[in-house]
Parts: sequence; C-alpha cells; structure tokens
Amino acid sequence: MRRALIVGIDHYPHIGHLQGCANDAHAVHEAIAHHGDVDREINFLAPEMLVATDEATAITKRHLKDSVRALFANDTETAEIALFYFAGHGYVEDTGGFLCASDSESGDDGLALSEVMTFANSSNANHKVIMLDSCHGGAAGARPTETNMVELADGVTVLTASTAEQRAFEENGSGLFTGLLVDALNGAAANLVGDVTLGGVYAHIDQSLTWSQRPVFKTNVKRFVSLRKTLPPIVVDDLRELATHFPRPEHQIQLDPAYEPERCGCQAADPSIPPPDPDKTKVFAVLQSYARVNLVRPVGVKHMWHAAWDSKPCELTALGRHYWYLVRKNLI
Repeated sequence: MRRALIVGIDHYPHIGHLQGCANDAHAVHEAIAHHGDVDREINFLAPEMLVATDEATAITKRHLKDSVRALFANDTETAEIALFYFAGHGYVEDTGGFLCASDSESGDDGLALSEVMTFANSSNANHKVIMLDSCHGGAAGARPTETNMVELADGVTVLTASTAEQRAFEENGSGLFTGLLVDALNGAAANLVGDVTLGGVYAHIDQSLTWSQRPVFKTNVKRFVSLRKTLPPIVVDDLRELATHFPRPEHQIQLDPAYEPERCGCQAADPSIPPPDPDKTKVFAVLQSYARVNLVRPVGVKHMWHAAWDSKPCELTALGRHYWYLVRKNLI
C-alpha cells in the first residue's frame, strides 16, 4: 500500500497569491498515480489532492495539519510509502520553518515543519517521504537552535526545493524544483531497469539548479525504495545476459566485419570482406544496445560500427562492470 498527500496552494489573500503551485500538484499527481511502464499499473492508490486556487477552494491550516496527520497515521495496515508533497508559501524564523496555508497572515501561523516531522518520525510506514517546493523548505528536520543537527527517524527522507535560507522560484507557471521532479519521475532519473529512486531524483535535480536555489536532501534509510517504474532504456532480459556475453568483467569481445549486418554494393562484392553472420549480427545488436546506455565501449575506435569493420574488440565500462556484478549476484 502506497499513500500520498499532494498539496498545491496558489490562493493566499493575506501574504500574496502564487501562480504555479496548483499546476505543480496536478503534475506530481499525474506522475505518481500510475507507473510509467507499458501496463500503466497503479502506483499510489488514489492520492489525496488538496488544491487551492480561489476562496471556494481555500485550504486552512487546520485542514492541512489534519491531512498530514492522517497521511502518516499508524493503523493496522502498514504502508510501504507515505509521501507528502507541498507546493506553496514557506516561512522561516528563529523558532523554525512553516508551511503556509491559505489563511496564513504572517507566515509563522502556518503548519510548523517540526509538526510535520513529528508526524513522519512517528509513522509506522516503511518509507516516509516529504517533498517541499516552498521557500525555506530546507529547515525541515533541523533543530531551530542547532541547524547542523538533523532528526530523522528510520525510513524518513526529506527533499526540498531550497535551503532554509533560500527562496524557491517559479518559471513558466511551474516551480523550478517540481518541473525537474516530474521529469525525474517520468524517467529522466530512472536506472537501467526502469526504477526511479529518491537518490536518482535528487541527483537529477541537483545537476540542474544553480547556487541561487539549491535542493536539500536528508535521509535515514537502509536502501532506496523505487518511487515509480518507467520503461527501462534497455531490454531487461538483454541486461540479464550481460554476464553471458562477458564471462569475466575484464573480458573483451573480438569483433570483425561479420558482426555488422549492412553491406553496400562494393563491400558485398569484395571477397576479402566476410558476409554477415546471423549469429554474430544478433549478438552485435545486443552489444550496440549496451553501448547506447554506456555499459560497453569499443576499444581503440569511437563507435561500435568502426570496431566491427576494423576488427577491434569491445569491453565493459565501469558502469558495465557494476551491472555485471549485479547480474552475477542475481540482483537483476
């Protein structure tokens, strides 16, 4: 069982309306409700949505707090993941950080991040995930008087758009952070078997934000859970054959022109060039798929095609050796 609470607040009559938070909430909902594989299987079952765009849909602090408490509440059926996403105004002062609801008038009357962390830290869910696209979100998990101290229970991860001191920016009707988050969930951060983990999401976002807005990643987990399955960039059955094609991680496969299936007229007429070998061309297609995802590289030339025509070998890259060990340990 996977639970999610997704909040996007644009309506702030007292502290200034926002424009992209509701859009961001809908985009995150679309990204996590179903997996991105061929079958589009259910991922998070019926994520709860709280979106405020006008007075009629305004979200009070009480409603926000009760919803966060309910998300992380302990019950008889332990959730695999409880995920809280918030897009809206954030506020920080010497007593800590706050998530502002529609009825906030000063910022410090919002939902305290310390309360959010208390709900998450006490939850029985296996993985508790907090994602904040708000100014000063990096204050989550930190002690107000000891900002270098972080308190996270087992299984808790916090990913925020900015540090405790920084603003979170919008661009083209969406938060910069959430745009990158959605791209990551849609496959930009997927590994070679199609899993999108929190570590992969953070790495993707971290590479794209400038020093004016730095993401914050805090976690206390033994292993990363997959947030979403997407179409893998390589056929998984082919990936599992990596250790068959390369019996040892240092092994090189000696290529020759018979691996290349295409011939022009002059090449076909040249008796010194062997014709394509069906068994070899089948292997070569798999080797080329490995090369496209940086598992294999040609030795001494730039491209696999040149390696075949020039009778050069190919070998595993450092990433290829990593996946070779995973295959040998039956972890894929």
